[in-house]
Amino acid sequence: MVLEKLGGSLRGTINRIANAIHVNKKLINEVTRELQRSLLQADVQVKLVFELTQKIEKRALEEKPPAGMSSQEHTVRILYQELVKILGERKEISLKPQVMLMVGLYGQGKTTTCAKIAKYFQKKGLRPAFIAGDVHRPAAFDQLAQLAKQTNISIYEEMSSKLKPEKIVKNGIEKLKRQADLIIVDTAGRDKLDKELIDEMKAIEKAAKPQEKILVVDATMGQQAGSHALAFHEAIDLTGVILTKLDGTAKGGGALSAVAATKVPIAFVGTGEKLEDLEKFEPDRFISRLLGMGDLKSLLEKAKEVEVKEQAKVAAKHMAQGKFTLQDLYDQMESLSSMGPLNKIFDMLPSGLTQRVGTGDVEKLQRQLKKFKVIMDSMTQKEKENPVEVKSSQVTRIARGAGVETSDVRQLLRYYSKSKKMMKGMKGNKRMQRALAKQFGSE
Repeated sequence: MVLEKLGGSLRGTINRIANAIHVNKKLINEVTRELQRSLLQADVQVKLVFELTQKIEKRALEEKPPAGMSSQEHTVRILYQELVKILGERKEISLKPQVMLMVGLYGQGKTTTCAKIAKYFQKKGLRPAFIAGDVHRPAAFDQLAQLAKQTNISIYEEMSSKLKPEKIVKNGIEKLKRQADLIIVDTAGRDKLDKELIDEMKAIEKAAKPQEKILVVDATMGQQAGSHALAFHEAIDLTGVILTKLDGTAKGGGALSAVAATKVPIAFVGTGEKLEDLEKFEPDRFISRLLGMGDLKSLLEKAKEVEVKEQAKVAAKHMAQGKFTLQDLYDQMESLSSMGPLNKIFDMLPSGLTQRVGTGDVEKLQRQLKKFKVIMDSMTQKEKENPVEVKSSQVTRIARGAGVETSDVRQLLRYYSKSKKMMKGMKGNKRMQRALAKQFGSE
C-alpha cells in the first residue's frame, strides 16, 4: 500500500484517541507529538507539520462536539479533516476531446505515464493517441512506440525529419484529431529545467493549445518535488501534476504535501510499474484509506447527518415563522449535494427557481447552484441577512468578487425575493408549520 508505514502510524494514533476514556489536554498533546513524529518520518516539511498539529490541537481543545457525537469521535474527525486540507484540491480531467501535454525532466517516468494515462482514459471510453514530441532522444520514441503497440494505441511521429518539435506536434494534432478523443503529447526532458527546455515547452504549448498541461514528477524526490513543480508551473502554467513511484518510498509524504503546497493540483499518483498502476488522486479518499477507514467512514457519515439535521432545524424554524434569508438559501444549497432532507426544502422554493435552471437537468442545476454559492460567498453576512438592502454599488462589488456579471447577482436577488414572498405565506399556515416541525425535528 502507498505510504504503508505512515498509514500504520496514523492508524495507531486514531486507535489511541478512540480508546481514550477522556479527551483532555494531556491526551491531545501526546497525540499531536505522535502525529508530528509520523509526518516528519514521512518527509513532510517541518513548518507544515507544526502548523497542521497546532490547528488540530486548537480545534480539539476548543471546539465542542456536535450533538450526538463523542469527544473521541469529534477529535478523530478533526484529524481527518486537517490531513485532507494539506493535500490540496481535487483535480478533475473531463472526458471531452482534448489535447494533453506531458512535461518533465529525464528519469521521472514521463513516457511510461503517457501510456498509463492513455490506458486509464481508454477504459473510460475515450480513444487516445500519442504524439512523439521528443526529437532529441531516439530511445524515448522507441519506448513510446513499444507502449503504443502494447496498448493498441495510434502514435504519430516524424523522427526522421528535421522539423522542430512544435511543428511535428502541430502536424500530429491535425492528423489525429479526427480519429482520437485524447491526444497525448510526449515531450523532451533535460537533467534540469534550463532555458532551452523552457523555450521548447512554450513553443510546443503554443502549437498544441492543450487543455491539460501535466507535469510528471518522481515522488522519491520528496520535498524537492514542490520546488520542481513550482518552477514548471511558472514556466508554462501547469494544470496538474502526476506523482510517480509513490509506492514504497519513504519520501512520498513529502512529495505529496510539497506539491500540494504549490497550489498545482495532483491529478494522479503512480503506484507501481504496470500500466494499471495509476490512481486518480482524491485527497479525502486517499486519507481515508491511509487511516484504514473502517469505523471512520460511519463516523464521518454520522457527523454529516448531525450537521444536516441542525441546519434543517434552523431552516424549518425560519420557514414556519415566515422568515427567510439568503443565509438560509445558502445553507440549503450547501446541503443539497448530501441528498439529505434539505432537498425537500429546496423543492418548496418558487417553481421559477427550478424551472429557470432546468428542472431534471442535474448538471445544469448544479452549475447554477455553484454560481449562486460563489456569489453569496462574496457577500458580507449583513448583506446575506438583509438582501433587500443591497444597493447597485454593492451588486457591482459582489459581482467583481465572485467573478460573475452583475446580472447574475440580480438574478439571485430576484430568486430570493420570490422565495421570501412564499415564506410569508407560510407564516399563518399552522398545518404547514406542523409538517415542517415533524419533517425536520424542530418541535
